[in-house]
Amino acid sequence: MSTLALDPSVLLGRLYISFWIPAALLTVALLLKLPTIIRLWRDPLLRAVGGVLLFACTVFVFCVPSMIHRMNVLTGVPNFAAPWCYSLITANSGAGLLFIVTWRNGRAGRAGRPARTRRATWWIVSGYTLVVVALWVLFLLADVPVERVRDLDTYYARTPFMREEILLYLLAHTLACALSSRVIWDWVRDRGLDAWLRWGLRLLGGGYALSLLYDAAKVTAVAARWAGRDPDWLSTNLAPPVASLSAILLATGFILPHAGQALHDRCRVRLAYHRLGPLYRVLRAAAGAGAGPRFSLRATGELRLIRRETYIRDALLPLARHMDTDLTERAYAAAIAAGRPEARARAESAAVGILDAIENGGRAVRGDADPTVLLRDIAAISSALRHPKDLAAVRAVSATTPAPPSVTVPE
Repeated sequence: MSTLALDPSVLLGRLYISFWIPAALLTVALLLKLPTIIRLWRDPLLRAVGGVLLFACTVFVFCVPSMIHRMNVLTGVPNFAAPWCYSLITANSGAGLLFIVTWRNGRAGRAGRPARTRRATWWIVSGYTLVVVALWVLFLLADVPVERVRDLDTYYARTPFMREEILLYLLAHTLACALSSRVIWDWVRDRGLDAWLRWGLRLLGGGYALSLLYDAAKVTAVAARWAGRDPDWLSTNLAPPVASLSAILLATGFILPHAGQALHDRCRVRLAYHRLGPLYRVLRAAAGAGAGPRFSLRATGELRLIRRETYIRDALLPLARHMDTDLTERAYAAAIAAGRPEARARAESAAVGILDAIENGGRAVRGDADPTVLLRDIAAISSALRHPKDLAAVRAVSATTPAPPSVTVPE
């Protein structure tokens, strides 16, 4: 094996992650949050989330080497992209701190927020605004005539004023990532967090930890230049893929709680919809062809569930007048005797009563069922209808066995 293959600069140079991957993920996260941000713009937490995602997207769009060269050419100023990219990175750092402070300390309006949170917000906005202004002032004072697209940090590490600018943006970014990482990892240990939020925080914490590795690589390379050494591979080959991995984790950390909760809610709605299927089909078959709500491809899962529940309730209300309560009591006793739990026995007895009322609708009965009980247990009744063999056994026993005088179906 050649010594060249063992060179860390060569090995890390092969670890390339396109900046467009984190940019795409961050854009997806921003688009997922954007409707809520616009609708609830007064919420400081949502504004902070929007700021973080927007600045993070712009960082990975404008820090691509091709975009850096294009900006320099369009402005006619060598290395004009340097203070621009540094400013975006600094603004993203400040927005990240604002997000963490607002998220951790509550999302009340300005008047209802704690004084500590308001002070922290003021210091963050003021401090990082001054850093951005200082970056442009230092760039105007620096002499950087040679365009450097990939290695500007190390190439101008010893240039007056540019040296201070590079160090300033790295220190501002390091401070923000260190504070954010500390708060997040402390927060992960809190009890009461749902699983989606906890995993989202872990990914955010990992993203900020990788950002600290990015800062360490950059600062080490710059400091080595001050000492007369040349480990530029830390800045040009290690830092970029680390930044991309960090952004991927951060974007996923933002997406996961939102998308995970949305997926959980959608699965819950779909499961509830399908659980009502057996009872819905029985009632619809009894009503005849054409009964039931119309199917619509545009209808959301929540709307379909509401329509199915409404149809079932509307169908059960008149059907309860034809249910034989003596039969349901015998069915309940038979289900209990067969070892069913009380809730399951109640659901099976109601299902037996519904089937009997459908088969013998309009027949005079000795007692009406309480419709409120039926409406309360429609999910359990539908579940009982999923097991026709068990239900048939209970019906067979209840049809031949009189109900004991003391047996009543509990409500």
